[in-house]
Amino acid sequence: MESPIHRIAVIYATAQGSTRDIAEFIADDLAGRGAQVELSDIEHAPELSRFDTVVLGSAVHDMALLPVATTYLHTNHTALAATDLWLFSVGLGPALRGPVGRVLARRVPKKIAALRDSVAPHEYHAFAGRFDRDRVSRPARTLHRLMGGGRYGDLRDWRAIRGWSARIAESLGLPEATTSIVQP
Repeated sequence: MESPIHRIAVIYATAQGSTRDIAEFIADDLAGRGAQVELSDIEHAPELSRFDTVVLGSAVHDMALLPVATTYLHTNHTALAATDLWLFSVGLGPALRGPVGRVLARRVPKKIAALRDSVAPHEYHAFAGRFDRDRVSRPARTLHRLMGGGRYGDLRDWRAIRGWSARIAESLGLPEATTSIVQP
């Protein structure tokens, strides 16, 4: 007996591209395991009733998901509740170091926690993104250093992203990837 093909929507809201890159990586990994995957930015998201699983990611700004992601989650609450939802965010928090940074990195901001709890995803995971020094103001750079930051550039942990994607695949009973996905 042939196992069913899992239909997965990977939807993302990005500000500078980090979230899109992570969503693409997850979509490629799940497709490489035999799932039927559709990747879409949130503004062109497909009809959710066609999918068994939804993986939704958003960039984090001002300790909240992007407004377009928040609106999408509220607007599609009923459809998302009827599917296997996996939620991720991409921001600076997970990359913070030092005593203050480590505490902040483990905390889910209140707005994100409230939204996460309202849609009850299978799992939520926060990933670090890109933090380019030339794209942020001097006060933001100072705050970054005080919170335990210090590094700039691509702070994404591709091993953690691959591991989270593997957890999604395992929960769906998907086989090991047939090809190795190369991170950006």
